[in-house]
Amino acid sequence: MSEIQLGIISGSGLPEIKGILQGKIYNLDTPFGKPSCPIITGNYKDTSIAFLNRHGAGHVLLPNEINYRANIFAMKSLGVKRIIAVSACGSLRDDFELGDFVIPDQLFDNTNTREKTFFGNGIVTHINVADPFCPDLSETLLQSTKAAGFPVHRPGTYITIEGSRFSTRAESNIYRAWGMSVVGMTVAPEAFLAREAEICYSVLAYVSNYDVWHLNEEPVSASNILDSIVTTSSAIKTVIDRVIDNLPDKPSCRCSYALDDAFITDPATISVEVQEEIAPLLARVMKNI
Repeated sequence: MSEIQLGIISGSGLPEIKGILQGKIYNLDTPFGKPSCPIITGNYKDTSIAFLNRHGAGHVLLPNEINYRANIFAMKSLGVKRIIAVSACGSLRDDFELGDFVIPDQLFDNTNTREKTFFGNGIVTHINVADPFCPDLSETLLQSTKAAGFPVHRPGTYITIEGSRFSTRAESNIYRAWGMSVVGMTVAPEAFLAREAEICYSVLAYVSNYDVWHLNEEPVSASNILDSIVTTSSAIKTVIDRVIDNLPDKPSCRCSYALDDAFITDPATISVEVQEEIAPLLARVMKNI
């Protein structure tokens, strides 16, 4: 399996990456179903990348319809080592303003209908996600955003809600009381699955609206989010360009060894059939037992 230095999972804020050289399109199937859409791979600024739009071509998937397991498994199958997830979000703080970027360091999962692990069916793991985002990749994102001259905040806590509706005012005020910074619909379980897949994962969030706690702002709507996306897309692209310019050859974090202390089940008892079915996830662990 070849290595791809950077995967990008995006929504409408970055519907494509122009300039991918010698690109290939992978229409993959996985043990967990098909990804949201075909994955485009190739070289961009001399760095191997893979690009996936999590909502599918034309934005056809609701947040709770996205097959997060298939998306991350497909990235792992292609040899992706790091993932930047681009996510629109609503601000829950006065000092996080429209158009600002946020590099969250914590995640609160308030979803309840999504498949959140690759394992089960005879394999018991408990993955460590005390710090759910890769610290090294998040720092690169932070410094790249600063160098590009855009307002950016870190730390911050991203709460993922089920969707597809927006928050009520009561919910929004509860999230603020809990100490949340921004609210969105897609980072969980994406971050947890990336950790199970031993892929570095960080979020480039951009404030597309104030959540509805803010009485002086028009209540959030799909149309005003889309308006914000139009003005933010070029900034997102600029930040990613900077990240690629400053990306180390090899990760120095522990993300790629996340399964070392996660197994409760004795790996030696895992059947050959299961090992083969989810080989991209298990190959390194099984090799070392």
